[in-house]
Amino acid sequence: MSSLNDPIQEGLKRGWKVLGGALGAIPEKIVCDVAIIGSGAGAGITAELLTKAGLQVVMVEEGPLKSSSDFNQLESEAYPALYQESAARKTEDKAINILQGRCVGGSTTVNWTSSFRTPASTLKFWQDRFGLSGYTEAALAPYFAQAEQRLNIAPWQVAPNENNALLGRGARKLGIHAETISRNVKGCWNLGSCGLGCPTNAKQSMLVTTIPAALDLGAQLLTETRAERFELANGRVSALICRTVKPNGAFTHDQSAQVAIKIIAKHYVLAGGAINSPAVLLRSGAPDPHGRLGSRTFLHPVVMSSSIFDQKVEAWSGAPQSIYTDHFLQTQPVDGAMGYKLEAPPLHPLIFASTVPGFGQGQHDLLKSFPHNHTLLALLRDGFHDEAPGGQVKLRGDGSAVLDYPLGDYVMQGARRALLSMMEIQFAAGARQVLPLHEMAVPYTSWAQAREAVLALPMKPRLVKIVSAHVMGGCGLAASARQGVTRPDGMHWQLGNLSIHDGSIFPTSIGANPQLSVYGAVNRLAQGLAKTLTGRDVALA
Repeated sequence: MSSLNDPIQEGLKRGWKVLGGALGAIPEKIVCDVAIIGSGAGAGITAELLTKAGLQVVMVEEGPLKSSSDFNQLESEAYPALYQESAARKTEDKAINILQGRCVGGSTTVNWTSSFRTPASTLKFWQDRFGLSGYTEAALAPYFAQAEQRLNIAPWQVAPNENNALLGRGARKLGIHAETISRNVKGCWNLGSCGLGCPTNAKQSMLVTTIPAALDLGAQLLTETRAERFELANGRVSALICRTVKPNGAFTHDQSAQVAIKIIAKHYVLAGGAINSPAVLLRSGAPDPHGRLGSRTFLHPVVMSSSIFDQKVEAWSGAPQSIYTDHFLQTQPVDGAMGYKLEAPPLHPLIFASTVPGFGQGQHDLLKSFPHNHTLLALLRDGFHDEAPGGQVKLRGDGSAVLDYPLGDYVMQGARRALLSMMEIQFAAGARQVLPLHEMAVPYTSWAQAREAVLALPMKPRLVKIVSAHVMGGCGLAASARQGVTRPDGMHWQLGNLSIHDGSIFPTSIGANPQLSVYGAVNRLAQGLAKTLTGRDVALA
């Protein structure tokens, strides 16, 4: 793969303005039209559109710039280099492990490419509960279509790997409808290592699409640079204060001795992702008259069921997620009992070994059967019920962010039902053994045995294995300042020259993998911002 062209290295040779770390020292003061914090889904879309409008843009990314030349399909290198807290970020009580990107391109560089438009039921809830009358399917459709064209998003045409095919077969046997997932790929090699960075540049992440486009138009990128806080004056942001960090996130010098970098812009766009975007505002002492900042931060809490088949599954090989079912999102009202989406995740040895319960002989037996293992996950749709208020972003003593995310009975009973659904599908597909990921569970050899056991298990945090790769909210959109942090047009309710363009603006969880929801919503917001700042009309595609 080293013989493939690396568009990032080629761009650097062409003279892209990229500084930070080994790429060069950053000046103490930078003046520009727009400063964008982050380089993920929201930041990338915004950067391309604003540079198209002729604005001088500076992007600030805490993580390193890595590219296809660095992506070698090794978990031991990818997790510390590309993920927040080396893929070990956790909620405050350690009950949920959170996977988020921390590199140029953000989570789009390491996600599994699953692309869904925001469900109609989610948009309707936003309209009814948060006054977002403009957030309709019809209003968003052209912006989704542009993003899909720009990023080559389309249903996966290749036959699913065995890992995903088992979900489809088991669902069909039970009369459950399953469908093909759309993916943002072009010329995909079907390797299955999307979560470790795409070594062939097939995944149409921000790393290889919008960020290069913005850099080609003269944008500047600061890598290994942490956005610490805004300076505020008279209801506006007057400056952004940043500090340089090492690739692992540690400060390059003792913080008290380090010279701060000051970025002075006419407008600022916060797109650091849910958790990090609220944290910047909290560190800044941003106005929060109604106590909304950092609240209603949502995950899709994910529970999993691991099974073993007689045939080899080799879940590490092939498109990581290509089949799904929304059946269990549609069996109750959106604000009723918690619904969930089912997908089949890829499995790689390190992440698998650190996720499954048990130790000693039990874990040895699971790892020995790894080529035959099939796992299903359930994305729990949080945020639509009074007993699902989500979490709160807080600051630790050192100013770093942490998410407090209580898991009440409403969520945990949804988790129980999801485990039962996944186990039944796996047995229907022919599994000879199924293990729900719960510290008190054991492998079960029949659906009747598994059902009886799981109905009796205590559903408590840290007993049930819960993870998430989707973080939303904390700077929620609302039609009134009493209900949210962000106006419907993406502007901060109290700060006149600050926009928020990432998943933190969602008032609830999405109920689907959120990357396309970010692309579509931010495409609309960024086009509006470009018009406001320059009077020019721009579009992604």
